[in-house]
Amino acid sequence: MALLVATGAAYEALSRYHAVAKYPPPGKPVDIGGRKTHLDCRGNGFPTVIFEAGLDLSGSLSWTKVHDAVAGVTRACAYDRAGIMWSDPKATPQHADSVADDLNATLMAAGEKGPFVLVAHSIGGPYALSYTRKFGDQVAGLVFVDTSHPDQDARLAEEVKPKADHSAEAMKSVMNLSWTGIIRLTMPSEGPPNVPASVTQMTNAYSSTSFAGALSEMEGLDRTKAEGRISRALGDRPLIVLTAMAPLTAATLKSQNMTKQEDVLQRGVWQKLQQDEASWSTRGRQVLVPDASHYIQFDRPDIVIDAIRDVVDTVRSDAKVDDRSARLLGLPQRAAW
Repeated sequence: MALLVATGAAYEALSRYHAVAKYPPPGKPVDIGGRKTHLDCRGNGFPTVIFEAGLDLSGSLSWTKVHDAVAGVTRACAYDRAGIMWSDPKATPQHADSVADDLNATLMAAGEKGPFVLVAHSIGGPYALSYTRKFGDQVAGLVFVDTSHPDQDARLAEEVKPKADHSAEAMKSVMNLSWTGIIRLTMPSEGPPNVPASVTQMTNAYSSTSFAGALSEMEGLDRTKAEGRISRALGDRPLIVLTAMAPLTAATLKSQNMTKQEDVLQRGVWQKLQQDEASWSTRGRQVLVPDASHYIQFDRPDIVIDAIRDVVDTVRSDAKVDDRSARLLGLPQRAAW
């Protein structure tokens, strides 16, 4: 047993070394005061699109299929939250407000200037809400990609009896053994059908170190949802809510101990929750995506790209109108893109 553990520990240490050598960060490390955040900005233009990933181990790689296409239209930045992929971990709790503070510190230290269009996936929705509440003068528009709703637990429980969730406890137990190589050994060699193989390989390479960052966010979920309830008013900012409506696969139903009927009921509630999100802006609208799973950016990247371009175009049109009004009134104009 001792020999087995020692072998696993050596394998893990060697694998971490090779991960750094084989998969260097595509962006740059940004010092935010004693630790560094990985920020990957591409392209040029106004406004700058900021990608906020969901709660997973892939971080900035979640936007692989859309990043370059958006960067061809305007500046586009993806980043890794604390402890995920190429970003340093943090000792303090992770929740929506702290994520917003970290992102703001990263963008300011990197010299990235607003206005920003926030593109958020899954739990990134409440994170984007917190960022808009705290730094609203920087946010000109938003795209929600099947994002979490602060009230989803209670609303979903009204239709489908919630299953016992011990995932956080299980993750903590596994994380404590990450040094033995157990996480790396249990990661699937193949990702979901529409996820590029390169994303799966890089995610797996950093999985054992990203695990703690993901667990910290999972432990802060209740606080994140509470902070998402503080303010949902997005004013008249252009907002597009993309809602995944594809039925769960048989394998997923089995893994989640759900029936097809429960899936139908749950998707009905989810559609209404997402419709509510669209109402948070006077210029919000919902787009149903019937052939996409929760990761719309992998299954239908074209729809995500179109939504981002739509919001970017609206922000640019708004800026032109504001500049025209400023000229008429003899006031300072916004910086041109």
